[in-house]
Amino acid sequence: MNIALVTGSAGLIGSESVAFFADKFDLVIGVDNNLRQYFFGADGSTEWNRNRLKEAYPNYEHYTADIRKVEELEPIFKKYGTDITLIVHTAAQPSHDWAAREPFTDFSVNATGTLNLLEMTRQNCPEAVFIFTSTNKVYGDNPNYLPLIETETRWEIDENHPYFTNGIDEYMSIDHTKHSLFGASKVAADVLVQEYGRYFGMKTGIFRGGCLTGPNHSGAQLHGFLSYLMKCAITGNHYTIFGYKGKQVRDNIHSYDLVNMFWHYYQNPRAGEVYNAGGGRHANCSMLEAIAICEEISGNKMSYSYSETNRIGDHIWYISDLSKFKAHYPDWNWTYDLKQTLVQIHDSMAQRILLQK
Repeated sequence: MNIALVTGSAGLIGSESVAFFADKFDLVIGVDNNLRQYFFGADGSTEWNRNRLKEAYPNYEHYTADIRKVEELEPIFKKYGTDITLIVHTAAQPSHDWAAREPFTDFSVNATGTLNLLEMTRQNCPEAVFIFTSTNKVYGDNPNYLPLIETETRWEIDENHPYFTNGIDEYMSIDHTKHSLFGASKVAADVLVQEYGRYFGMKTGIFRGGCLTGPNHSGAQLHGFLSYLMKCAITGNHYTIFGYKGKQVRDNIHSYDLVNMFWHYYQNPRAGEVYNAGGGRHANCSMLEAIAICEEISGNKMSYSYSETNRIGDHIWYISDLSKFKAHYPDWNWTYDLKQTLVQIHDSMAQRILLQK
């Protein structure tokens, strides 16, 4: 058999991976115990998505194993062994703010869980391609010290800076910077995945995501920026902007486009390689710009307020440079722009809210 194993399979990138790979592998194994509900409450629950996957894909097999526990992972890896040819590791605790509440939990999920999966792969299917969804937060707040200029709706980098054309590349330092505890645990995982590629020669790829988004996101206040923003636009719930005058800029990549990056990497993997992965100059927005688009799509005026206190370690301006990945995999390109993605998020969210009533 040819098997893909996806952790965090009921989350945004995990479920997109299941859908993408279902017709390319004999079996797709999902590992997800819905810790997202523990992190973010009912808004964050992925149960609906797990049920959708089980109904939609006959060759999908779900396990509620906890990646923090080798004793729960080992039976899965031993059962399928070298038939596992792809591991897509998306499971994570993804919030800055939440990590500070429970540092042990955050580190055990993000760092120890990643080590467990790497070692299970090395022991049971060492030739498999191992893809890790890292984050741009490994750069800490270094991007905030770039020469930024305030405009009417956003912060922007000085046009004379090398990052102006394409964004921030993979050689920005991840050292001597404030990360948040979430960022630190992801740095630990990121470097581990690199090391299993460089030291053991395994086919490990690291994808440092900007804002990852799409219609199957279970957005919550602490994580899932565009999804939660659109939910507030639809329901009329209040939204709070934290700091930087609402002009902080994020690049946004549709979950399909990210998983398509994984697919290209899988077909020609490079050991221990690191890639920035986001919307780049193709798809980015500030908070104020995102609110305006959400209002336009939903037809509703949003209820929001502004807090002067920015989130610790938050980026003022971040746009990913994907030049390295596009040079290695020239057949890949974005499929969705920002507005197309937000329309999909709106339609999916509106349908989910309707079904919950």
